Formats: sequence, structure tokens, C-alpha cells
Amino acid sequence: MKLLKSYLFMIVFLVACSKSSQKNNSEAIARVNDNYLYRSDLENLVPPGSSKKDSIAIVKDFITRWAIQQLLMNKAEKNISKSKQQELDELISQYKNDLYTKSYLEELVMTKIDTVISNEEIEKYYNEHKNNFKTTEPLVKLRYINLIKGNVKFATINSKFLNFSKKDKLDLQKLAIQFKNYAFNDSIWVDINQVYEKLPFINQENKDKFVSAGIAYQYTDSNLVWMVKVKDVVEKNNVAPLQYIQPTIKQIILNNRKTDLINKIQTEITNDAIKDNDFEIFK
Repeated sequence: MKLLKSYLFMIVFLVACSKSSQKNNSEAIARVNDNYLYRSDLENLVPPGSSKKDSIAIVKDFITRWAIQQLLMNKAEKNISKSKQQELDELISQYKNDLYTKSYLEELVMTKIDTVISNEEIEKYYNEHKNNFKTTEPLVKLRYINLIKGNVKFATINSKFLNFSKKDKLDLQKLAIQFKNYAFNDSIWVDINQVYEKLPFINQENKDKFVSAGIAYQYTDSNLVWMVKVKDVVEKNNVAPLQYIQPTIKQIILNNRKTDLINKIQTEITNDAIKDNDFEIFK
């Protein structure tokens, strides 16, 4: 496929540059056999504001690459067998068709598709396909504060952290400038790997001790203290909560709609062509 793309690019590039063969050759800046490169082919090549030195280097590099492509193409046409050239031409033709039809369908789908997905649709899909959404790692809901040991407001902070009423949360946010790190949103699910990253004293070996639903604790090292409250845990290989998997389900539903719409468009185009006598299969 890489070879095909390169070959296609070379053909498109060479055809584009050779279209100007009817121009006055005095406008040409380079030639390889009967193919010419013109000043107009270099328009918008150099970014605005480029220095004279950079501009010369950019143009020189472009001309060199153009010449190499021309020379390689000439060699390829002379040395690749006719059967191989025919095979490549057929692949290029199919590749062009695929690009055009894909682009057309994508634009058509964008104008026709309904992107609004209701919560009812998401819940229905989730309930019907739960076994497809097993967790590969534990999921956790927790909150934590990391602060320097000996903080003069430690007792107040700890009390508000454990109680965690709306007022307590607001008060803690006002004190957050004193924290090394913190996370108060314990209503969202996070992957256990994010927990390992944010709470470096937790790892795979000790996670059962530090990541268990409902526990609250303090962990102290030489100069830092972590206050942690684990709200809930979903273990590995269990069905992921809807809240966590919702964005994935939305994308799945949208992709299914796109596929259905593309199939519908293709069917309509075929039926219309048959009706208008633009398409028939000879018996």
C-alpha cells in the first residue's frame, strides 16, 4: 500500500507539473527530459517571513525532489514490465475511486446524520450489551488531598475532608493553595492507573490495602501527608458502570448510524440508477 500511495502521488505530481508544458519554456526553472517545472509551480511554497537563505533552501529542496521523482518515474516506466504497470494502474484507479466515493459519502453523511443521542438510547444499548463492557482494570471513585506535614490547619482540613458537606468542599477549595495536590470530584470513575499516578505510594501489590470501597485513611512519608477517601470500586472483569462507559456507547451508536445511513444511500443510489435505466446487469 505504501508503494501504491507513493506511485499514485508521483503520477499526480508529475501530471500536475506537466500540465504546464504548453507554457512558454522561458518560464521554466528546471527540466527533466521533456518535463518542465515552472515558477508558477512554486507559488505559496515558501512560508511568509522566511529569510532569503531559508527561501533558497526550500526552493532548492523542492526542485531536487521534483527532479528525483521525475527521474525515478522515467526509470520505472522503462523498467517495470507492462503487466506490472497494468496491475499498478488498476490499483491506482481503484484507489482513486475509493478516495472519491469515501469523500462523497462522508460529506453526504455529515449533512444527513442525526447526531443527537438520548439517554434512553444509551441506557438501552448498555443494558443489551453489558457483557461487552467488562473492565480491563479496576475503576475507582475517590477524593484526596496531598499537603505538607505540619500544616497548622491540618485538623480543620482533615475534619472537612472527612465530613465533605457542600460547605466543607467550598472551604477546602479556598484552602487549596496550601495543598501540593488534590482531587475533590469523587463522583466520577477513574482507571486504577490514574490512581497509581496521582497517589505514588499505591501500586499493584498493595492496592487491596489502599483501594477498597468505603475506606478513609492518611498516608505519611518523610514530609508529606495524603488524606484519602475511597468512595467506590469496580474490580477488574466486572461490568463497567454506565457513567464510565457512556462516551464509548455514544460513539458506537453514532458509528452504527453512519453505517446504516451509508448502506441506505448506496441502496437508494442503486435503485435510482436501475429505475432511470443508468444501471443494468446483462443476462
